[in-house]
Amino acid sequence: MPEIINLEFYQKIQRSASVKSFRFYLKNPINFIPGQFAKILFDKDNISDKELNKYLSFSASPGKNYIEFTKKLSQSEFSKKLDSLNKKDRVFIQAPLGNCTFKDEYKKIAFLIGGIGITPVISIIEYIVGRKLNTNLVLFYSNRTDKEIAFKRELDNWQKNNQNVKIIYTITDFQPKDSKIKKGHIDEEMVSETIKNYEERIFFIYGPPGMVSSMVKLCSNIGCRSDRVKKERFIGY
Repeated sequence: MPEIINLEFYQKIQRSASVKSFRFYLKNPINFIPGQFAKILFDKDNISDKELNKYLSFSASPGKNYIEFTKKLSQSEFSKKLDSLNKKDRVFIQAPLGNCTFKDEYKKIAFLIGGIGITPVISIIEYIVGRKLNTNLVLFYSNRTDKEIAFKRELDNWQKNNQNVKIIYTITDFQPKDSKIKKGHIDEEMVSETIKNYEERIFFIYGPPGMVSSMVKLCSNIGCRSDRVKKERFIGY
């Protein structure tokens, strides 16, 4: 059973028009693996409370003196509680959780991601870059509009400074002004044309159930082995 940890909140960071990150100090390290998540407990006395206790991925790499969670904010009670946190407020979490994780021995990986599914990917990429691992990665990252691309500054910087990092942004709802951003959904043609050695890669898929199912089907259709596709469905987000 993951332990329950008490944390001190200290910072909010705006990541896109509707997405914010929340950082908490760590007195003692949490030994999580990139790709894992935690359960945030605003109702510690009733852990099964689905309105006030929800799962959020770690959106920073392990080994720091803080942990970070990122969420697309809504009008839910959970979102309101999270966004109303003030410096030095205390929050309980249950962590670490999840098995859709990165391993240091992975040499070629790819991500098929939409929207807020980017959060665990940030933890993984930051970990790879920070440790200077010899891992080649390709990220397909789809959003409805360019204003919804979270962590774009960080992703652009990692791609610019690391020859092993390749990022393909896609926008679904209109023709992007930036010629470096593609129009349309992530599809079989886009993936197979971009990655010639896709059968050699581990694919990571995070996001809502519908998105995950369609990306798993895509992987199957282009010939990926099912044991090389790792997935995590975000439920009740």
